[in-house]
Amino acid sequence: MANHAAAARINLHPHTRRVRIFHRDILLADTRDGIELHEKDYPQRQYIPKADVDMSKLTVSTTVTHCPFKGDSTYYSLPDIADVAWSYEHPIDEVAAIADRLAFDSNKVMELVQ
Repeated sequence: MANHAAAARINLHPHTRRVRIFHRDILLADTRDGIELHEKDYPQRQYIPKADVDMSKLTVSTTVTHCPFKGDSTYYSLPDIADVAWSYEHPIDEVAAIADRLAFDSNKVMELVQ
């Protein structure tokens, strides 16, 4: 069954702008293969392929959440910042493009989109 509410609430915009994520002076992610997700009533988020993220710096958190418009998320932490990023490993069909990608909390890290 399709989730038409997700389609009305969420827009995905693949792009080739450079997206870099930093924690202090440490580069965590660098890509030109981002997907910008716009969700009603939430800040836009950059979803970055895991291949372009230094996953060795992150650990899986115990936090798991459910979004009726995207699915179940897994969170990731840095040694000194909990739940700095999240991923939807098996998102609902309407947002399947964000599978195997991470979004970072821009209140916890520096995000540069150029």
